[in-house]
Amino acid sequence: MRENYLVFGSPLIQDEEINEVVQSLKTGWLGTGPKVAKFEEEFKQYTGAKYALAVNSCTAALHLSMLVLGLKPGDEVITTPMTFAATANTIIHVGATPVLVDCDPETQLIDPQKIEDAITPRTRAIIPVHLTGRPCNMDAIEDIAQRHNLTVIEDAAHAIETKYKGKKVGNISRLTCFSFYVTKNIVTGEGGMVTTNDEDLANKIKMYALHGLSRDAWKRFSDDGYKHYQVVFPGYKYNMMDLQAAIGIHQLRRVDKWLERRNEIWTMYQQAFAKLPVELPPADEADTTHARHLYTLMIDKEKAGISRDEFMGKLHQKNIGTGVHYLGIHLHPYYQDTYGYKPSDFPNATWFSERTVSLPLSAKLSNSDIEDVITAIHETLQGV
Repeated sequence: MRENYLVFGSPLIQDEEINEVVQSLKTGWLGTGPKVAKFEEEFKQYTGAKYALAVNSCTAALHLSMLVLGLKPGDEVITTPMTFAATANTIIHVGATPVLVDCDPETQLIDPQKIEDAITPRTRAIIPVHLTGRPCNMDAIEDIAQRHNLTVIEDAAHAIETKYKGKKVGNISRLTCFSFYVTKNIVTGEGGMVTTNDEDLANKIKMYALHGLSRDAWKRFSDDGYKHYQVVFPGYKYNMMDLQAAIGIHQLRRVDKWLERRNEIWTMYQQAFAKLPVELPPADEADTTHARHLYTLMIDKEKAGISRDEFMGKLHQKNIGTGVHYLGIHLHPYYQDTYGYKPSDFPNATWFSERTVSLPLSAKLSNSDIEDVITAIHETLQGV
């Protein structure tokens, strides 16, 4: 057994980030400032989108995206139960109703045919979630959206590096939302980004994210002198700080290098677990790039002789941290009580929810760390 605990999703922070944060501290510019603008510019270039708006979380990004589209009570937004609560919560925050549809039984991604079946006269938007970094079937989803006059907002919290048929996620749909939470492939501690090619939406998001002020706070207090501002919308405190962007700038510059490392780890896992009584992630779809955010095994007690939770407990005892992505939205008490969801409503999502477990996949991991994970899993399953 390992001597020290292998934390799931531990970020890789290097000297460049540390020095950049220290430089921000020394200048005294901690809030939204020039480093946020720089991070936005480099992220815009990375995705190919015309606009990139930095905010304090992917949750804020999703909320703002729906606000600027004018979603309101009585509207419906279709999404998947296989996602984090923020996806559904932000729909509720604008007063709209989340409409869940089941996922594909192989990829775990939202099923386009079920999207089509769920559309009503009240449907306004679709939020596909690129779970684990695997891209959804965007051709089918965009086709549905165009035929029904709906807007697509991509939840790309797991999909910074993801590509779909030659297109970078972030430059496909009208709005795309990213996360830089501490476990993500780019880390700013907390943080998010919205990309869009729509100038009007971009301007509104930037305004709404900073109290509805007519000018950015860092411009008001820049060396150009004080600039008066006006409140033109009752906005939110969703802006990113320079302290966060200072980390993100350097993380972004290494993102493709780190993807190469996670691809190496992914291959090691696939080879090591091929003959075990577990279900591995499916092969990548043609002409796509998987962001390798999460590596998930399916632990079916009938095949493995151990339940998912028992499996996780055994790995914990061996000092290996794991995660669950996710317990479906429809299985949480609030959504069951409010919308009447039952496990049987979305059988594929329920099946995954009961069996999925995420293994460590950070670029920070050494080969020795990976061997510890592999050994612990072999010992756990062989000891059943």
